[in-house]
Amino acid sequence: MTEKLEERIERAERGGAEEVALLMHDPALGVLEALLRNPALGEAHLLTLLARKNLPAELLESVAKNGELMRSQRVKAAVARHPKTQRLVAMKLLRHLFLFDLVAVSLEPGVSAEIKRMAEEQIIARVEQVPLGERITLARRAPARVAAALAALGDEPVLAAALENPKMTEGALVRILRQEELSETVVEGIARHPKWSLRYDLRLQLVRHPLTPLALALAFLPDLKPDDLMVIASDHRMTPTMREYVQAEAERRLRRSTG
Repeated sequence: MTEKLEERIERAERGGAEEVALLMHDPALGVLEALLRNPALGEAHLLTLLARKNLPAELLESVAKNGELMRSQRVKAAVARHPKTQRLVAMKLLRHLFLFDLVAVSLEPGVSAEIKRMAEEQIIARVEQVPLGERITLARRAPARVAAALAALGDEPVLAAALENPKMTEGALVRILRQEELSETVVEGIARHPKWSLRYDLRLQLVRHPLTPLALALAFLPDLKPDDLMVIASDHRMTPTMREYVQAEAERRLRRSTG
């Protein structure tokens, strides 16, 4: 780039919309900061600039401190999910984001695990006030932790969407089944699901869960390891009937292995 830095800064600060569009890709921090002072800088320009993953943290902080620029909800969301945004800046912005902007933050690859977790917590705190249609969309698209929180509410269409979410994990569903208060709809939905009902750790949790339909729980018993049967045989969360079946199965396996 042969043009002097001072000349580029002058153009960035005083140029029209075409100059702004050309200089948004400039590598110099001084030029980019000058763009922020240019009245010709529109929201579309700024969002294009914020899409650059190599922006200096100083520029993102300048944007975040600019009250005029930060009136835009889209700009707030873009700054919050930028991987170079400073931790404290991102944390403050999360409180002001719309629900699906928080989802975008939680799914952004470059965002730190801490900020993603805080975004998820913000979403989970709001889910019970969200209309059913939006809860279904969230359950399909959100990270596993959020989808699991939605599934645990017990709404059948939301549960169905959460169980089909490609980000859902076996661990998240195990954590649901360990919750103290859970509806039969949730337990049975997991127990009947063609994918999740085949997972060993989930079958183990479902057998010991008092809300699992007896016929389904009994169908899972033959696949459980003898050592696991011995462990869960004393689990008092199970109904007395189910505990008897587990104990009988454990004893049968033991006789077979020693005979």
